[in-house]
Amino acid sequence: MSDSAYRVETLSRLAQWKIDNLSSCTYRKSDPFRIGNWNWHLSVEKNRVLFIKLYPEISNLTRDRPPIASFIIQILSSVGDRKALVHPGITDKQLKNNDDFIWTIETPLTGKFIIDVEFLDLKTAAPNGGEPCSIWAEGLAERGSNATALVSLGRMLSESIHTDITINASDGSINAHRAVLATSSPVFHSMFSHNLKEKELSTIDISDISTEACQAFLNYIYGNVQQDEFLTHRLALLRAADKYDISDLKEACQESLQEDIDTKNVLERLQNASLYQLPTLKSSCMRYLVKFGKIYDIGDDFNAFLQCADRDLIAEIFHEVLATWKGF
Repeated sequence: MSDSAYRVETLSRLAQWKIDNLSSCTYRKSDPFRIGNWNWHLSVEKNRVLFIKLYPEISNLTRDRPPIASFIIQILSSVGDRKALVHPGITDKQLKNNDDFIWTIETPLTGKFIIDVEFLDLKTAAPNGGEPCSIWAEGLAERGSNATALVSLGRMLSESIHTDITINASDGSINAHRAVLATSSPVFHSMFSHNLKEKELSTIDISDISTEACQAFLNYIYGNVQQDEFLTHRLALLRAADKYDISDLKEACQESLQEDIDTKNVLERLQNASLYQLPTLKSSCMRYLVKFGKIYDIGDDFNAFLQCADRDLIAEIFHEVLATWKGF
């Protein structure tokens, strides 16, 4: 049996294990695969019924901080119309060993099939006994900053301390500091270095962004963005980062958008990845659609997407489809 029979493919929060066949009485355990902070295993055991288990690999981390998982698991036929058996779903279940989650399936399965696991959230218990916190709510946008300086910068913005520039968004205005903007963006730096209207009038018009999104944009520049506002305004922040050439914000948006790709947002993210030249996000969306077979689950939306998408992007998708078919 080839090594590929035990390999689990992963992308973002999704894991898929393709199984060619199970004899009438057999057991198989996958290779470890990484989701979140833990290595995981899937196992299948077939006797009179089929047992599927999902559990973290035993380690010091698992013993000290076992994952509290929310996920959807289903079995898909890997051929034909991809009929699925779907588990009702697991919410906030602590998983320590291979007996904590067992899915018993009495429906006979034959031929090739796929075990598909989509992790909705992974939490760990708070060390002080408080509410468990999500590992995915931790720090994409706050990393690499000096706390004292960030507090001072945040106060300068929130309290309008010695502000000298006004930003006009689509539905309101916010005061800021040209020195801070200029050091964060070469576009802003150019505005204030030449005799342009922004320098003369001390205003910047950003009519394609709301006041809330503009506030999140400034909060990022000042090192004061909160995770919830970052997640809420990711696409607006991506547009602003591209427009004003703020590469670290653009990369933070790309990393974040990769982490929760699903059937509802994958086409929009693929379009944005192509528009803003985000190769890693584009590759992840392509793999999600083609290699993981989610293109079959969004047929109507995908057909509508084909009517308006860029031709080069459509060609890339079909090239990926053909390459995947050749691999089978």
